Amino acid sequence: MPESEGELDELLLVRREKLREVQETGIDPYGGRYVRTHTAAGIQQGFDLLEGKKVSIAGRLMAKRGHGKAAFGDLLDFSGRIQIHIRRDEVGQELYQVFKRIDIGDILGLEGTVFRTKTGEITVGVRTFTLLAKSLRPLPEKWHGLKDVELRSRQRYLDLIVNPEVKQTFVLRTRVIRALRRFLDARGFLEVETPMMQPVAGGAAARPFVTYHNALDLRLYLRIAPELYLKRLLVGGFEKVYEINRNFRNEGISTKHNPEFTMLEIYQAYADYTDMMELTEELIVNAAEEVLGGTEIRYGEEQIVFHKPWPRVSYLTIVHRKTGIDFSRLDAREARAAARGMGVEVEQNASWGEAIDAVFEEFVEPGLVQPTFILDYPVDISPLAKRKAEDPRLTYRFELFIAGREIANAFSELNDPLDQRERFMQQLDKRQAGDEEAHMFDEDYVRALEYGMPPAGGLGIGIDRLVMLFAGVSSIREVILFPLHRPREKSD
Repeated sequence: MPESEGELDELLLVRREKLREVQETGIDPYGGRYVRTHTAAGIQQGFDLLEGKKVSIAGRLMAKRGHGKAAFGDLLDFSGRIQIHIRRDEVGQELYQVFKRIDIGDILGLEGTVFRTKTGEITVGVRTFTLLAKSLRPLPEKWHGLKDVELRSRQRYLDLIVNPEVKQTFVLRTRVIRALRRFLDARGFLEVETPMMQPVAGGAAARPFVTYHNALDLRLYLRIAPELYLKRLLVGGFEKVYEINRNFRNEGISTKHNPEFTMLEIYQAYADYTDMMELTEELIVNAAEEVLGGTEIRYGEEQIVFHKPWPRVSYLTIVHRKTGIDFSRLDAREARAAARGMGVEVEQNASWGEAIDAVFEEFVEPGLVQPTFILDYPVDISPLAKRKAEDPRLTYRFELFIAGREIANAFSELNDPLDQRERFMQQLDKRQAGDEEAHMFDEDYVRALEYGMPPAGGLGIGIDRLVMLFAGVSSIREVILFPLHRPREKSD
């Protein structure tokens, strides 16, 4: 990259001058529609049939070599790069002089003939070209050496231009989502859309973003989860539904969290969380096979193996195993004391489940590298899950962990309206005590349950985290095209 602002300003002025010179020749430096016959990759792959044939391609000039009467260059389109060769005697003196004013970064359309150079490189010999967009800023020459994920994601358009592997990450993301949809559609699930703006932010424990509808004089929230609306559809008679869309949570930003993120949520009537475990295994294994071509991937230093069946371990059992403390024998006060004794911070009035969960996050979660289902979470941290018949302190809930991260969360859904109302009341008490992430009381949802919701299993999968896993990256910003950033004090 330029060493200083002064150097950058000078380069900008030089490019502006070249722009003026091109315009003086009567050429529009920001052209219109351009018809292409081939892509760069198409020419590379089809060379045997295309050698000596005329083609039309378009893309960004990424390199320029040579002087005098001929020059080489590299043209980049979405499919890849291809070498071009331009000769003054072929295109004419006037057009060749225009090419000499062309900069790396400019977007060109060109026609030419496919051939192979003496060194064996497939090349397009240019017969004529059109300037489609003049680049007024130089591309960052040292972008390949940058490791700053934030800087790259702030200017994702540059990241995509100069780092081909980044582009492939987002192609992979699209393929993952396509594979998930294809799997669910083939099994009779119906894709639906539920509101992004909601009068009650429900379905998860999170602080919402607040907005306002002027015409209705109504305070609204960007949704933190689609869960309660999808379960309203079960009440209405839909039996197998899913949604892939954005959730918004007004929380911190980290390598694992972005305020705007993508979730897949699935609900199936007459099922339970064991059905959701089987569905989760099949769904992720199918996506891995379709997108990655197998069921083993390298993630950092670990080899992740998706071979079924995945281990299923109870929540209290694995906490006991990792810490030596049997929290099932403790009450809330004792659980808080035990957590603090291990150096884990917990709130003064943390519930039994909250104290255990703080310990779980510290001592258990990072070690869950291979796909593992953790079962039967405490009811006080699972207000939408059905209680276990044999131990009402726990619920029929699981979370799936891979590579030390939660990938999926699922329940046997609570369909008892009286129990749900009581749990909402407990959450309301927490909100009134200052917990802004506690569930809101959704009276209409309780009313829907009072009409009768069939027993059901529900599943949520974090798309961003799944793509992180498949792409082998460690930051969520690497798999979101335009993640949120704090504004810079000074613009670039």
